[in-house]
Amino acid sequence: VQLQASGGGLVQAGGSLRLSCAASGFILDYAIGWFRQAPGKEREGVSCISSSGGSTYYADSVKGRFTISRDNAKNMIYLQMNSLKPEDTAVYYCAAPEDPFLLDYGLGHIFKSELYDYWGQGTLVTVSS
Repeated sequence: VQLQASGGGLVQAGGSLRLSCAASGFILDYAIGWFRQAPGKEREGVSCISSSGGSTYYADSVKGRFTISRDNAKNMIYLQMNSLKPEDTAVYYCAAPEDPFLLDYGLGHIFKSELYDYWGQGTLVTVSS
């Protein structure tokens, strides 16, 4: 599986961006997660979607503002980000876990970056105040 994230940019607080993650390989078998890493901070999980798209998960910090979706026919995963805040500024990554049962382990595991095996290059999101 190969992943490539895009769609980052500079936006004012309150604005919106849509990130895209282009996947190659058998992505139908994989959950996909979005992570972010701000300067000087650890990488954190933002959102995750099951292989079918039927289940979605969000970090509390983005719940109600971000929406994850996927189009398996196009091998694409999206992260719609609304009401952006300066604290959302970070490099955003999409990733996939090899373990098909990761989502069954609960929220405590879903956003553990060390459990994800495939990573795309990041895309920078900068939110100005």
